[in-house]
This record gives sequence, structure tokens and C-alpha cells, in this order.
Amino acid sequence: MDLARTEVAPPARPRSPHRGSVARLGLMAVPVAFFGVFFAYPVVAITVRGLKVDGVWRFGRIGDVLAQPDIRHVLWFTTWQALASTALTLLIALPGAYVFARFEFRGKQILRAVVTVPFVLPTVVVGTAFLALLGRGGLLDELWGVRLDTTVWAILLAHVFFNYAVVVRTVGGLWAQLDPRQEEAARMLGASRFTAWRTVTLPALGPAVAAAALMVFLFTFTSFGVVQILGGPTFSTLEVEIYRQTSEIFDLSTAAVLTLVQFAAVGAILAVHARTVRRRETALRLVDAGATARRPRGAGQWALLAGVLGSIAVLLVLPLAVLVERSLDAPGFGYYKALTRNEGSLFLVPPIEAVGNSLRYAFAATAIALLIGGLAAAALTRRDAGRLGRLVRGFDALLMLPLGVSAVTVGFGFLIALDEPPLDLRSTWILVPLAQALVGVPFVVRTMLPVLRAVDGRLREAAAVLGASPWRVWREVDLPMVRRALLIAAGFAFAVSLGEFGATVFIARPDNPTLPVAVARLLGRAGELNYGQAMALSTILMLVCAVSLLVLERLRTGLRTDRTGEF
Repeated sequence: MDLARTEVAPPARPRSPHRGSVARLGLMAVPVAFFGVFFAYPVVAITVRGLKVDGVWRFGRIGDVLAQPDIRHVLWFTTWQALASTALTLLIALPGAYVFARFEFRGKQILRAVVTVPFVLPTVVVGTAFLALLGRGGLLDELWGVRLDTTVWAILLAHVFFNYAVVVRTVGGLWAQLDPRQEEAARMLGASRFTAWRTVTLPALGPAVAAAALMVFLFTFTSFGVVQILGGPTFSTLEVEIYRQTSEIFDLSTAAVLTLVQFAAVGAILAVHARTVRRRETALRLVDAGATARRPRGAGQWALLAGVLGSIAVLLVLPLAVLVERSLDAPGFGYYKALTRNEGSLFLVPPIEAVGNSLRYAFAATAIALLIGGLAAAALTRRDAGRLGRLVRGFDALLMLPLGVSAVTVGFGFLIALDEPPLDLRSTWILVPLAQALVGVPFVVRTMLPVLRAVDGRLREAAAVLGASPWRVWREVDLPMVRRALLIAAGFAFAVSLGEFGATVFIARPDNPTLPVAVARLLGRAGELNYGQAMALSTILMLVCAVSLLVLERLRTGLRTDRTGEF
């Protein structure tokens, strides 16, 4: 039934602020319960275990740990390398976001999937690949005698490799839907191309750029596998130090203190982000993404496209090519054939079964992340905050905390906290998707939120005045505009679920390993066969992700072409 037919119905009464607050609280209830049970409870449990000894709280341990010079050095390095990695990623990836949003060229869909593949690869695999490129006997060493594995540049470049897709998809997703006529109007009034972009487009992109920068910073602030392999004994982040204190030294008190420090730092960053970005959000004129992309024009645009393609080839494709080349070192696809056999006692099943396990877990985690993240984004979109302003800002920050809290802490927390009825989940398969969904939810929220907030609220109000129910308003006003963002969010959630390692390594059962866990265990064993199988599994993970993302691109393109007939 069309909204136009609802004119016979009596006009809807304006909704009171109290009713709006109740609706917001209702949307927030499920995400808050999910994070309370599966994030806050495990983290608090492991922290209490470290700071409470024989029933006595040892808060003095906090000062003792922070007074250690080596711990202060870890804190300083963690902060400045995260800032440097974020700045470098934005510098390199923002031109790529523009190219993918505004240019149409052959192979664009395939290249978009290729760009996202590095984001899901296990950190231990990427660290090994960059070590082969930048370390002793690597490509740079063979060609020019240059080694970067003992410098911070290897870490920074590896972080760009990981997070390039975050900027391209988060910023490019909104950029592709911004109406270019607004910038053209400014140029007709006499503004230069740069001035029009700076005064019109850049402010509109501000929330998306800030969201992308926040995610990149949190990922690099908690970097683990890359720093552990490329940093060696010289460089260590908080995440690496927490793992070392927990798994090698068995000092839970120091690990608990570092977890609290990491938690406090991330909480402060999220609070500042929520306050500053909220002030800059305005309603934007959004158009269909397909209408803004065109072939490059002029030498400058072709040069920009060539530069972006070149940077993708060097920073993203080359490390992936190293993985493929090393997986094919054995004649007759020997490493791949070895995956079908269960040799030794490393696994209870052949390693190839990790592929099916990862796909099942990823689909379940994606569904959970879309449900929780969708409800959270809808709650944060509503403008009728009333007296709930501070509560909503706190809820916004809560959603991002899993990206800034040690995955090691979360994994150990799952083992300690979820082992008694009614939450005895350690022997069930759902535990792994729940841990993976914790990381997927922030990406769903941050991908959907800028688009949802950009929808003109007067459209919702007009539909409500005509008698449409809240569900009808969402289905016919919001959903057509955010469907593209929803698919991007699903792709992100699926991708991070495939590659999640930090928490999964502690809770994945030996008879149901995931791809990242299987790769890490193979890399941890000596022998050429184990290393080759790890490279083969990494290549399979890369191909599975690329195919999945390519299918997602096809679906999104189909929705875009059919949208005119549907709405």
C-alpha cells in the first residue's frame, strides 16, 4: 500500500519526547545486554582475577606496574606508532576512496574485493609476508641490499596494508552517495576546485573520515601479530605485552593493569570522538552511488587513477603475491595436498576442514553483528535524545570498546566467565561466532551511522504524519537509502569474522579450528612442510574472502540497478 493512500486515515498525533526516549531505550536494550554479557562480564572477570588475590584487592599493583621504565616505553611506543599509522593510512588511502567513489573503470569490482582481502588475513601471516619482503633475504634485500625489518617502517607499512580497506570502504561508501551538484554549484559561484572541495565536500565527509580514522587508530593501538613478528625484541605494543605477561610470564596482575590502562585510553578517545563528530553532522543530499561514478577525464584524473593503482599494486598486491608464490614452492601442489591429511598431532582433523569451519562461523557472526549493530545504529540515529544525551554518548562509545580492548583479555575472559550455568558455553559452537561478532558490530555501526544520520529527518516526519508506523517509515524511507551501507557493513562483518584471531585462538576447539588459528599453529611448528601448509591455508583464506566480497559487489550492483523499479 502506497503512503499516498493513507490520506483517508486520521493524522497521526505528534510523538512526545517521552515516547521517543522510550523508543530509543527499546532499541538500545538488546545491544546493551549483548555487550554486557559477552564483553563486559568476561573482561571484568579476568581483570578481577588479576587484581584480587586471596580475597584482597591489590590496587597498589597499578602504581608499581606503571612505574616500571619498560612499561612506560611500551605505552609511549603504542601511542605514537598508532598515530603515525593512522596518518599514513589516511594519506595513502583517501585518494583511493575518491577513485573508487567517483571513477568508473574496467575491473573496479574485482579490485574493490582485492583491496579488502588484506584486512581479513591473520596478522601472523601478514607479518611473515612483510618479513619476506623487507627482512633478511627479502625482495628489498636482494635487489638493493635494504632491510626494514629492524625499523618501525615495516610496522607502519604493514598497518597501511591492513587498514587501507577501512578508509576506502567507510569514506568511499559515503563519498559515492554525495550529490556532486553541490560542489558544482560552489564552483559556479566562483570557488576554485580545491576551495569547493574544502568547503562543501570535506565537511560532509568529516564524520566518515573521523570514523575511519578512529577504527584505524584502535586497530593499530591494539596491534599484536604484526608488531610481534616485525618488531622483534625492540618494539612492543600494549597488546603484545599483555600476551607476554599472560602466556609467557603468567603474571595476571600486570596483564590486568595493562588491560585497565588500555581500556581507559580507548574510553577517553571514544568520548572525545563522540563529542567532536556529533557537532559536525548535518543532513546531506544523497543520491544513487551509480550516478556519481564516471570515467576519468583529463591527464590529471588519469594520473590520479594510475597513482592509486600503483600504490595498491606495491602495498597490497605484492605481499599477497608472496603468499601465493610460497604456497606453490612444493612441486605438484604438495602443500595443498598435505592439507587433506592429518599428519602428526597438531590437529584432530585434516587442516582443510578449517575452511568450512571458518565459513560457518563467519556467517553466524555476520548475522549476529548485523542484528546488534543495526539496532544500535537505529538508536543512535534518532534525534529525540531529550534527557538521554549522556547515556546515548556512553552507548556510542561502548560499541567501539571491543576494538580497543585486548583480544587476549577477551579470549581468556570467555574461558573464565562462561563456564558455569546458565552461561556454560565453552563446549558449544556458538562461542566462536559470539566472540567474532564483538569485533564485527563496531564496523556495522560505523558504516551505517553516517548514512542514517545523513537522511533528512523531515522525510521520516512526513511519513509519520501520513500515518505510517515506525516500521513502515524505516522500510520505505531509511532502508532504500541505507541498503548499500547495509551490504558494505555485512561485507565488513563477514571479513573480520574470517580473519579474527586474538580471541578465537583461545576458544576454538581442536576438532573445529578456524583458518587463522590453523595458520598460526602451523607457523608455530618448525619444518618446511608446516610453513608451506600455513602459506597454502593463507592463500585459501585470501581466495575465499575475495570470492565472497566479489559476490557482495555483484549483489550490491544488482540492487542499485533495480532500485528505480522498486522505490
